[in-house]
Amino acid sequence: MTSYAPVHETPEGKVFTVTGGDWDQVLGDRDPIHDEKIIVNMGPQHPSTHGVLRLVLELEGETVTDARLVIGYLHTGIEKNLEFRNWTQGVTFVTRADYLAPIFNETGYCLAVEKLLGITEAIPPRATVIRVLMMELNRIASHLVWLATTGMELGAVSIATYAFREREKILDIFELASGLRMNMAYIRPGGLAQDLPDTAVGAIRELLVYLPKRVAEYQAMLSGNPIWRARTIGVAELDVTGCLALGVTGPVLRSAGLAWDLRKTMPYCGYESYEFDVVTRETGDAYARYEIRLDEIGESLKIIEQCLDRLPSGPVMVADKKIAWPAQLATGTDGLGNSLAHVAKIMGQSMEALIHHFKLVTEGFRVPPGQVYVPIESPRGELGVHAVSDGGTRPYRVHFREPSFVNLQSLPALAEGGMIADVIVGGASLDPVMGGCDR
Repeated sequence: MTSYAPVHETPEGKVFTVTGGDWDQVLGDRDPIHDEKIIVNMGPQHPSTHGVLRLVLELEGETVTDARLVIGYLHTGIEKNLEFRNWTQGVTFVTRADYLAPIFNETGYCLAVEKLLGITEAIPPRATVIRVLMMELNRIASHLVWLATTGMELGAVSIATYAFREREKILDIFELASGLRMNMAYIRPGGLAQDLPDTAVGAIRELLVYLPKRVAEYQAMLSGNPIWRARTIGVAELDVTGCLALGVTGPVLRSAGLAWDLRKTMPYCGYESYEFDVVTRETGDAYARYEIRLDEIGESLKIIEQCLDRLPSGPVMVADKKIAWPAQLATGTDGLGNSLAHVAKIMGQSMEALIHHFKLVTEGFRVPPGQVYVPIESPRGELGVHAVSDGGTRPYRVHFREPSFVNLQSLPALAEGGMIADVIVGGASLDPVMGGCDR
């Protein structure tokens, strides 16, 4: 046998160099599946990794025996860059972290800054309601992206077209409100960049009628589909104990049966005054996470309707002029909010007002020394902001507890022992966004 199949000992075991003959005779009584391992790189260019994520998989046949995650390919240095900009300018950085949930990044950061300033109770009610309204719209948009991309990865191509179609309507509303569709920097310390126009309110009212019908279509298309069910039911299971041990939050935790939602358990922005349910399932698999996200779209629509019904009149920026950036911007001919009338008003008040405006915009306001941690419920789970001030006009340190980063560490628990095809299902069901993970 060895005359045509020399054997070499390697750190990975015996290696046969076969030049002919029968493979079964070459191996004899050895079990090739037991001794042969394949190392596969999935990514960082793989189209099904929800961003630039690399998975190093060790396989025996098609069974995953070991899974390791490699991150950092989308690192932007956002947290470090915040140390070189004033507190308000920081919003334009944090909004680009989890780029599918920019309003949540902005709100969490601004709530932390406001807590350091001691102005949490001074935020105008209209600004707070609009923040909730925009966050819930963003939650729906994020879940729609998850549904579209996961459907594409599992072979349900049509759902990708439909979910992105509905998301466009929400991005149109963001554009009406802020001038931008993504990374809006709309939430600012002390309030909002500008008020919500009547055109945006009308578009939201239309969405409340339109979207529930579309969600019902998604459920009719997928919930009973035998291929969808076969690919998701009983796949990538993680129970409550595993979630808590790994720090997993959001829809993944709720799919395992624990009704932990910071909007209910640790309310902020007045969420305790809104009527909505925390949706849970018991199975903790990929199908349960799909059901959770679709149901959460319905709950977000409930909250949005309540926001419109209770939307008060009044300002959208705190009254303290030592903190308040201009929030009465009217869109100018450049489309960027540089209204000539607004600029003329600033220029024409007094030299002192002009100097104050200049210093506020260029240098920024000072934040008393201290540190705070503010958690909010993003579409992926607990988004926490740890902000530290040394008393200056720029952050000393800002660190995000990013749910994509934390939840990703559960992927080996979901994948190991399963089939390589189910790695995609498990990873997709976590809904990671690498911009947030690698911030």
